[in-house]
Amino acid sequence: MVLIVISMAMFANYYVYDSIAPIADILKSDLGFTDANIGTLYSVYSIAAVIVLLLGGVIIDKYGTVKSTIFFAAICTFAGILNAVSSDFTVMLVARFLLGIGSEPLIVAITTALAKWFKGKELSFAFGINLTIARMGSVSADWSPTWAKFAYDGWQGPLIIAAVIGVLVLISALAYGALEKTASRRYELGRAGETDKLVLSDFFRFSRSFWFVVLLCVTFYSAIFPFRSFAIKFFIDSWELTRQVAGQYNSVLPLAAMIATPLFGLLVDKIGKRALFMAFGAFLLMPVYLMMAYHVAPLWVPIIMMGVAFSLIPAVMWPSVAYIVEERRLGTAYAVMTLIQQIGVAGMNWTIGRTNDVFNASAANPMGYAPGMWIFSILGFLALFFAIMLRREETGPNAHGLETITVSSSKS
Repeated sequence: MVLIVISMAMFANYYVYDSIAPIADILKSDLGFTDANIGTLYSVYSIAAVIVLLLGGVIIDKYGTVKSTIFFAAICTFAGILNAVSSDFTVMLVARFLLGIGSEPLIVAITTALAKWFKGKELSFAFGINLTIARMGSVSADWSPTWAKFAYDGWQGPLIIAAVIGVLVLISALAYGALEKTASRRYELGRAGETDKLVLSDFFRFSRSFWFVVLLCVTFYSAIFPFRSFAIKFFIDSWELTRQVAGQYNSVLPLAAMIATPLFGLLVDKIGKRALFMAFGAFLLMPVYLMMAYHVAPLWVPIIMMGVAFSLIPAVMWPSVAYIVEERRLGTAYAVMTLIQQIGVAGMNWTIGRTNDVFNASAANPMGYAPGMWIFSILGFLALFFAIMLRREETGPNAHGLETITVSSSKS
């Protein structure tokens, strides 16, 4: 019950975050927003996340998972409501900033709560279920032009739906608090470990392999998430798809990740070759943007390639850090990765929006999207380069076992 309740908070949180993409073109036509404005709505979320990451998990460690979850959930719910009530760009920016302030520590608080409830049990399974339910929020937002078609006559209807769903974040957090209070009277719950924090002195103790993983992380996610920010608008303008079909295509990435990421994780644990798999994922990602920009293949071909890459690289990349970094520095390592990832995503969301504006990307000028797609392709190339450098490092004398450690070898 606890797993479902707190996962529903993540579901609603993901939905609110992804509620902008399906109305990007409506914000432009109804409110006069530019693509740079739309990119900035995503960028301020990431900037807020960076600020929270720099502060660390102090609030969660001090006040506990229940109070922290409710507090950050309330911020997320308020942000969703604020985003729907005003057409003023500044108000929307404040709402998205607050969403970033609430969402990132909420995710940390929920992760900490899961560790407290499931430690020593099926923790990996619990994390998997939690992430699957959360990503359904992204899928639901992408599909909202289909199941909530009635709301898409203007910009406000879809955001009102997002605000209503956003209330579920707070309801779920309150329900979790009630469940934990009841359970603590009857059972002895596990203690949650400390949250991940940045320890500046650890920066200089990380190996080259770790920094190659960080560089792969930031280039990969900077090519994926900002693309999703504008994908529905791009599909409508360049491929002449309906909003419903465009949203369904955009949902392929989170759907693929829900299904394939655990399977890729099992495969890599069995055969090793982690850096090689990351290089293969980056290789798949590199051409997809130009394939879409220049219509060199049916749209489903690059979308499937991107879905494989989006499932494969995270399945390998995040667990690989545990092989490269000492356990006592893992918190700093993951905090550094997430921090740099958010900086990259923030910068790229604005950059792509501004590029679209400069080249007048629109239904009347679909090739105006091509320069932005070239930027994404360059990021894909850089991701491939860093993956190759990682493999080179991991097949040399300073290897950490990314290419060789398997489930069978660890048992022997």
